[in-house]
Amino acid sequence: MTVPYHPPVKRSIAIEGHRTSISLEPVFWDMLKASADEAEMPISTLVAEIDAERIQSDTPPGLASAIRVWLIARANA
Repeated sequence: MTVPYHPPVKRSIAIEGHRTSISLEPVFWDMLKASADEAEMPISTLVAEIDAERIQSDTPPGLASAIRVWLIARANA
């Protein structure tokens, strides 16, 4: 198996009108885009939904970590 090792890539996303930078490895950007495409929504809308869920957590992680966890949980569901 070839593992796609690559350092994180930083992208700017607007969440509810506020711009924020998110650093994710390319494999997670690919997974996020696929999830957004499947849900027929822009990546920024999906990120906003993940952010809203994360904030309600008892111990909210950083946004990039929340996105990674959300994507892995979804892949394993």
